[in-house]
Amino acid sequence: MRPLNALFVLAGTLLAASGYGATFLLSMHFRTAGGSDLNTGVALVEAMIGTFLSLPLVDWFAPRIGAARLSALAALCIGLGVTAFALVPPMSALGSMPGFLVGFGWGAFSLAAPMTLSERTSDAERGAWFLRFGTIQMMGIGGCPAVAAFAIRSLHWSVGGVLYVVGGLCAVAALLLEIFARRSPHSSTSLVQVQGLRNIGAIVRTRAAYPILMIALCACVFSGLMTFQMSLMQGTGSQAGAFFSFYTFTVVVARWLLGRLVVNVPREAATKVLLGLMVLGVLAMFAAPYHPMFHTASAVLLGTGYGLAYPIIQVQAVNDSHAIHRQAALTWFVVAYFAGVFGFPAVGGWVLVHMGKVALITLIAACGLTAFLLSIMRDRRSAGSLSKA
Repeated sequence: MRPLNALFVLAGTLLAASGYGATFLLSMHFRTAGGSDLNTGVALVEAMIGTFLSLPLVDWFAPRIGAARLSALAALCIGLGVTAFALVPPMSALGSMPGFLVGFGWGAFSLAAPMTLSERTSDAERGAWFLRFGTIQMMGIGGCPAVAAFAIRSLHWSVGGVLYVVGGLCAVAALLLEIFARRSPHSSTSLVQVQGLRNIGAIVRTRAAYPILMIALCACVFSGLMTFQMSLMQGTGSQAGAFFSFYTFTVVVARWLLGRLVVNVPREAATKVLLGLMVLGVLAMFAAPYHPMFHTASAVLLGTGYGLAYPIIQVQAVNDSHAIHRQAALTWFVVAYFAGVFGFPAVGGWVLVHMGKVALITLIAACGLTAFLLSIMRDRRSAGSLSKA
């Protein structure tokens, strides 16, 4: 991986990730348009449907047109979806299109972009590049709503104007990734295709089922706190933009400073500690409306716990499966993540509208605590059934 070529793919990743980060503005967007958080939940369910449809298409198209070019097309799709949120009225006949496009693009990008790096890096350097990729991606996801909240509050931008800008940034991302594809061509024959979803029966009979369920629940925690952050903090002295900023800063710093340390310690212990921090981050949200300190603590604990737990749980999902099913386990891991990150807001939006903020935070905390309990159950299950092949 040449440094200049890496600059194109990492910059493209940062801007494409900002498109997904823009979904955390949907709560404000729909309330501005006269809707509610129920509309936010429905839009993200539509995104989940788009995500699930994109995964098998990545498997089919990546060997034919190249993972890098597919990443560029996915970034463009994200941008079209974000722009469509500003253009299409929520209750119109085309109201389901924006969410579907964002989900379809983000799902395709989340598989194709790592494949792009995997093709062009050796076994020895791949871990470092994946750490850089994940950190840059998280900067885009959390940094976009943080900057957007500042622009809306201090510069008096409209939410629609912000969505247009983010859509344009995704188009720039597509251009950068296309330039990368041309500067760093790679033979499609060496691509490792993602195995289909048909091997779920073999996966659930191993310990891999636990981390797959755990990441779905962790994604519920992440999406619940991020998607409804503006609604949760409405009428309080805390600002949602501050939460996004502290979360992003914490994830970036934690991954750069602690990433290698966490990987080298026993994963079982690290998972429990990090999931415990994530749960504490949710509990801090109960007191966030009363003092900004708890709001900041919640963002820092979530960024440290979830931000560092994700790659560890991902490794557990792969290592706990049989060797011949590891690609399928990774695919199901991605499916579970998107089911949580896009599916939970539909339930969370209903709870928030009909039962209130405390009920929503309680539900999010229950998801985090269940993930913690599953990590304990995983460790108690004998690993002797795993194939050593």
